[in-house]
Amino acid sequence: MNMRTLLITTALACTAFAGLAQAADTSTSQAVPYTYGMPLNVGKVIALTEPSTLDCKVVKADMKYIDSATGKPSEITYRKLSDACSYQN
Repeated sequence: MNMRTLLITTALACTAFAGLAQAADTSTSQAVPYTYGMPLNVGKVIALTEPSTLDCKVVKADMKYIDSATGKPSEITYRKLSDACSYQN
């Protein structure tokens, strides 16, 4: 077996495993709206997203995180001032 065949086979195997890992990571859980006093067990934040806007206003943001109690990925939706508010006086 020559080196090129080995490298191509290895690259294809890594790609397949990465695809399987992403497929297993997708969850069917919907984002839960945050309510005041709701207990959150955030072990690690995976992503924070919000719609981009040039105006300073209240927007709906999402946080994806790993729940420290269960170890499973969770998602929560909350309202916040947009990032544009940081740049306006």
